[in-house]
Amino acid sequence: MAALYSVECGTKRWFMPQNIDELISDFELLDDWEDRYRHVIELGRALPPMNQALKTAATKVSGCASQVWIYSTVHTTPRGNHLRLEGDSDALIVKGLIAIVFIMFGPLTAHEIVEFDALVQFKKLGLQDHLTPQRANGLASMVARIKADALLAG
Repeated sequence: MAALYSVECGTKRWFMPQNIDELISDFELLDDWEDRYRHVIELGRALPPMNQALKTAATKVSGCASQVWIYSTVHTTPRGNHLRLEGDSDALIVKGLIAIVFIMFGPLTAHEIVEFDALVQFKKLGLQDHLTPQRANGLASMVARIKADALLAG
């Protein structure tokens, strides 16, 4: 598996691929979709817990069959504005999809997020062919939410 970066929250530490290319490499090492689904679920389990106070109607993502919340804050860096993302779902596989979206967008500036073609990356992972239409719609809704937040962040 690819090199991992750690995410700290309180006294716990989670390990995630650093970017979408590393995640694609991880997926290529897994032989079948059962293994890939398990990996997606593990990514969801590795996602830092979302503050319960942030689970509001404003952070809830519409268009998802499961409950999904995404909260973003803007942080200015020398490269530009970045979004710090927090998210959660009541479904393990969906929580893993949130983690994938966060891995994909995490290294990018807000401007890069707006311009980024997430569908191409999902095809590289094979996600579009292995998700139910409801989950694919939910994934598209998550991407749309983050892109809207990035557009506001400039």
